[in-house]
Amino acid sequence: MENNKFVSVIFMIILVLMLSAWTNSESQNSSDETINTGYNTIKLSDIPSGSAQVPEGLKVVKNPTYKVGSQIIVQADHMKGMYGAKGTVVGAYDTTAYAVTYTPTTGGPIVKNHKWVIQEEIKNAGTKTPEPGTEVTIEANHKEGMKGAKGTIDLAEHTTVYMIDYFPTTGGPMVKNHKWVIESELSPE
Repeated sequence: MENNKFVSVIFMIILVLMLSAWTNSESQNSSDETINTGYNTIKLSDIPSGSAQVPEGLKVVKNPTYKVGSQIIVQADHMKGMYGAKGTVVGAYDTTAYAVTYTPTTGGPIVKNHKWVIQEEIKNAGTKTPEPGTEVTIEANHKEGMKGAKGTIDLAEHTTVYMIDYFPTTGGPMVKNHKWVIESELSPE
């Protein structure tokens, strides 16, 4: 009788471990879920935290509206969970920001009106401001298939751009070093 209880306990432990392993593999696969932004569909796994590295020559704003460390509310809806999110400014830079339409180098549908790519992320832009309709090569690496992609400028705006950390309103971990939001897409917390 004692052996039967022992075997039953071992069986239950093995069953719990198997279920736990299965649950963990299911949650890991959830990163393959997609969201539709209205313009394109992206994998949630393509929204990782970014690098704090900024393009060479990007000028830091000495006295921005939102100083580094400022607590902000995001008014942009570049991706699901961004609008209304609480965050922190981690960088403020003076440049021209562009909305671009491009074809990913990895294939797939055209990405329309992607916000934002900055002057320093447009190949051979130098100090010239490409006008809307200008064809460009994108050097930004914000998401898979972007670096080296051919695209067209939809909109150009000289402004302060911000790199931010924020907590998505949809839950999940903090998105760190998100590039870029412009000043009009932020409000104080």
